[in-house]
Amino acid sequence: MKTVFSGIQPSGELHVGNYIGAIDNWVKMQEQYRCIYCVVDYHAITQDYTVKDMSPRVRDMALDILALGVDPEKAILFVQSAVPEHTELAWIFNAVTGHGDLERMTQFKDKAEHQPENINAGLFSYPVLQAADILLYKAELVPVGADQVQHLELARRIARSFNHRWGKVFPECEPKLTETPKVLGLDGKQKMSKSLGNHIPLTAIEEKPLRKLLGKMVTDEKRVTREDPGNPDDCNVYSFHKMFSTEDDRAWVWQGCTTAGIGCVDCKGRLAQRMLERFAPYRERRAELLAHPGRVDEILRAGADKARAIAQRTMAEVRGKLGLWR
Repeated sequence: MKTVFSGIQPSGELHVGNYIGAIDNWVKMQEQYRCIYCVVDYHAITQDYTVKDMSPRVRDMALDILALGVDPEKAILFVQSAVPEHTELAWIFNAVTGHGDLERMTQFKDKAEHQPENINAGLFSYPVLQAADILLYKAELVPVGADQVQHLELARRIARSFNHRWGKVFPECEPKLTETPKVLGLDGKQKMSKSLGNHIPLTAIEEKPLRKLLGKMVTDEKRVTREDPGNPDDCNVYSFHKMFSTEDDRAWVWQGCTTAGIGCVDCKGRLAQRMLERFAPYRERRAELLAHPGRVDEILRAGADKARAIAQRTMAEVRGKLGLWR
């Protein structure tokens, strides 16, 4: 059975883009692979944050991941900083990572552009720690979006360089691309993001809040009035129907939109109903976890113990290859 690794930053509440782009795949993959999932808090400190908020953000992120269906009996879920071998391996990988490789990382350029007052070394070497996260568990598959493929290619080069210099230890991991490469936000123009304010928080998927948010969603801008026929392929609402609705719903939207038989309010109303149905189990599980707050901490501690056992075996092998004294 192949090993899968994936991580997510504790950015606060999860939104629909996180679910479609990552967590939904995590839930599906735990049925087929040996899955290791991580809340990557060390990655998060490369950006400005409020210290007192970090621990609650980590716990809230883990709670939502569990509520969405990640099963601690089928997958390992833990917090990155609870396994210090991540940063130890990252330091070793720095010795086989080219400065030019890191300079070419497009995400570093993007992040540096958006936080010019805090362009730190951690932000620059972020992909090295990401490679350590993956290779520490000798993961063969990594579920990623198209924007992360460059980082995964670097992880493959790092594994190759380490193996060439010190001897074979690490596999060259392969990407497993997400089915939906990008989820647009309510504006219909940019990727859904909390920082852009165009997101749909999972906690807002209740009757009134969801319908209010979907009411703001930009539709086919060429369709000015209800009487104008539309093109669903030009409409972000239809892209959400493809993610959440049935084939019959999509056929109803297509027929009604192209013939001006339905209006955008009707279309958004059907979408709201399907999203409420999809996330009903999440709301139930989340309420149960909130009623037993110690359960999340227990799962994270148990997950860290399992992850640490694997990480320590890998690092014993790595130290032996490097000839480090023990």
